[in-house]
Amino acid sequence: MSDSTLHVVTLLGSLRKGSYNAAIARALPALAPQGVRISALRSIAEFPHYDADVQATGFPPAVTAMAEAIRAADGVIIVTPEYNYSVPGVLKNALDWLSRLSPQPFAGKPVAIQTASPGMIGGARAQYHLRQSLVFLDAQVLNKPEVMVGQVAGKVSAETLELTDQATRDFIAGQLAAFATFARRWKA
Repeated sequence: MSDSTLHVVTLLGSLRKGSYNAAIARALPALAPQGVRISALRSIAEFPHYDADVQATGFPPAVTAMAEAIRAADGVIIVTPEYNYSVPGVLKNALDWLSRLSPQPFAGKPVAIQTASPGMIGGARAQYHLRQSLVFLDAQVLNKPEVMVGQVAGKVSAETLELTDQATRDFIAGQLAAFATFARRWKA
C-alpha cells in the first residue's frame, strides 16, 4: 500500500443479521474513490456491557483490538441505525468502552457518519446524538455531505441484502470522496 492510500475502517452500530446499515457498510469498499481502502472493524457484539469494575481488572481484548485498529486507520466511518430517536445502545456501549482508553483512539481522527432508517428522515436524530458523543472523544467529524438514507427498505434488496438503489450509491460515493479529501488534510 502506498503512502497516499488511505485506510478507513467502518464501525457498524447494528447487530441484526438482516441490517440495512450493514448492507450499506458492505457496499462502501466498492464505492470508495481511488486511493481509499475500506475495511470493517470487528463486531461491537463482542464488547461486554460497560462496567468500571470490569475495566479495573483490565480492558477486554475486543475493546483494545478495536482501539488499535482505529488508531492505525486514517479515518472511521460509523454506519448506524436510529433507535428511539438516538443511537443504538450497543454503539453507545462501544463508544463508552473506547472512551476510557488512553491514548484516546478517536482523538484527532477523521470520522464520517452514515445512517439509514425505514423512516423518512433516515436516522437524523441518531446522527445528532452521535455527534455529541464524538465531540467528547475529540473526533474530527465530517460535516457535509451528510448521509441519511430514508426509506431504506426500498433501497436494499430483500433477497441479497445489497444496496441496490443507484442514486443512493452515487450519493454515498460523493460523501466518500469528500471524506477522502477531509481525511488527507488530517493525515498531512
